[in-house]
Amino acid sequence: MPRPTYPPYDFTCPYMDNCPHLNGLSTTWVFGEYERADDVYHEHLRIIDNFRDALEDRDDRISILERDNAELKAKYQALHQRQFKANKRTKHADRQDDGYRVTSQGNSERKKRGAPVGHSGWFRPTPKKIDRTVSVPAPETCPHCGSNNLTLLPEITDHIQEDIVIVARPKVTLYQHGEAYCPKCRRAVMRAAEDEILNAPIGPVAKSAAIYFRYRIGVSYRKTQEILRELFGLDCVPASLVGFDRKAASNATAIYNDLKEKIRTSSVVHADETSWRNDGVSHFVWYAGNDDLAFFHIDRHRSAAVAKAIFGEDFAGIMVRDRYAAYNGIGMDWQSCLAHIITRAKEIRREHTLLPNAERDTNAEPFLCRVIDFFSHACDMGQKLASGAISWQKAASIEKEFLKKLSNICKKPLRFKPAETLRAYLAGPEQTFLFTFLRHPGVPPTNNQAEQSIRHMVIFRKICFGTRSESGLKTHSILPSLVQTARRQGVQPRVFLQTLLTADPAAAQAALYNNST
Repeated sequence: MPRPTYPPYDFTCPYMDNCPHLNGLSTTWVFGEYERADDVYHEHLRIIDNFRDALEDRDDRISILERDNAELKAKYQALHQRQFKANKRTKHADRQDDGYRVTSQGNSERKKRGAPVGHSGWFRPTPKKIDRTVSVPAPETCPHCGSNNLTLLPEITDHIQEDIVIVARPKVTLYQHGEAYCPKCRRAVMRAAEDEILNAPIGPVAKSAAIYFRYRIGVSYRKTQEILRELFGLDCVPASLVGFDRKAASNATAIYNDLKEKIRTSSVVHADETSWRNDGVSHFVWYAGNDDLAFFHIDRHRSAAVAKAIFGEDFAGIMVRDRYAAYNGIGMDWQSCLAHIITRAKEIRREHTLLPNAERDTNAEPFLCRVIDFFSHACDMGQKLASGAISWQKAASIEKEFLKKLSNICKKPLRFKPAETLRAYLAGPEQTFLFTFLRHPGVPPTNNQAEQSIRHMVIFRKICFGTRSESGLKTHSILPSLVQTARRQGVQPRVFLQTLLTADPAAAQAALYNNST
C-alpha cells in the first residue's frame, strides 16, 4: 500500500503538534497517548476485579439462598405432611411416636386404632330409677327365619333403654304483678317472680338454653334458632339470641372481674393464646386458668402488656406456659411446656430429613432423637410423681440427674440452624425452668391443660368466623369463661346461666362456685 502524502507544513496552524497535515508524529503526543492507554488499561483491570468480587459475593449469596430455600421447602413439606398424613410406612416407622409399633418379631406395623391392649372398656352404667315398665309379649313368628313353630319360655329378659322427652310446645306463663308507688323514684314499681325476667317475652330457661348451645356446644345463632323452633316450638330471630348473650354478659361483668382476681391469686396457672377475628381484623384469645377456674380475654394485641393486664404486676404463682416471650415478665418462676419442646424437635427432624444429603448435619438427627426421648421420659416422671408412684423425696436428685443429662445432650454445636436454635435454648439460662415440676408439687410438666381449654375456642372460631363488634368481643370473653368455670366447679352450666339471668350478681356468683368459698 503506498504511503499517503501530506500537504506541506503550515507554520500558521495553531495545532501544530497534533496537526494531521504534519509529515510525522509528535513525541509529546505519542507519549501522552501511551500514558492515556495505560490508564485505560488499569481502569479496565479495576473494573474486571470489581466484577470478579461482585460475582464471588453473588455466588456466596446464591449458596445461602439455596440453603435457605431448601430449608423452607423442607418446612413446607413437613407442614403439608403434618396436615395431610399419608397412610403408609415412613422412614421412622420403627419409632412409636410416628404412629407405628415394633412387633415381637422385630417387624414394624401401624398401631391399631382405639384403646391400648388391656385397657378396660367403657360401659353405660345401669340407671338407678325406672320411670316406666312396658311388658312386651313373646313373638308369635321368628323375626329371623319367619317360622311359626315357636315354644314359649318362662324366662323374662330385661332391657333398659334411656331416651329423652321432647315437649314440642313452649310453656306460656301469665304473671299478674301487684304494684307499689315509690316516692323517691316517683314511679310505680313491681318485683320479678322466681323464674321471671321482667319485661322479657322469652323466659330464662329458653335464654339459658340458647346461650348454652352456643358457648358450650358451639352451635351458631341460626342453628340455635332452628333447635328452639323444631324441638321446643319456640319462635325467635337470631337478633334476639344476640340480645340474650349481651344481657347475660352485662349481668356477669362483676363475676368476670372477680374471676380475673382469683386467677391472679392462684398458686398454679396455665396460660396460652390463639388467633381470633373481629370484623376482619386480627385479634387474639388469651387463656388463663387451672383445674378450678377458666378465664378468657379477647384482645387486639399479643404483647406483654396484655399478659400483665391479665395476671397483674405482682403475680406470685407458678405459670405453666410455652416459650412465648410475652410471658417472660410474669412471676418469678414458671414451667416451660415439655410437650412443645418434643413437638418442635419432631418438626425439626422432619425438616432435616427432607433436606438434600449434602445439606444435612450428621449430628442433628442423633441430637433430636435424644431430645425427644429425654423429655418424653421427663413427662412420664412428672406423671409418676403426681400419682405418687415415685416419692417427692427423690425429686431433687432426679432434677440434678436431668440437668446433667441435658447438658451432655446439648454439648456439641450443630450446623442445621433450627436444631442449633433449639440446642442453644435448652443449654441457655432458662434451663432451670424446664424442671420446675420437680420442685413444686401440683405443677405439671406440660401445658396440655391450657391447650385443651382453648381448643373449644379454636373450634368455635371455625364455626362462627369470629365476631363483628366490641360487644361481641365482650360476650365471647365473659360467657365462655363462666361456662367453663361452672363445669370445673361441678355446676351444670345451663342451670347457672338461668340463675345469672334471674338472680342478683351475688347469688349468681354463689351459684357459680356451688355455694362454696
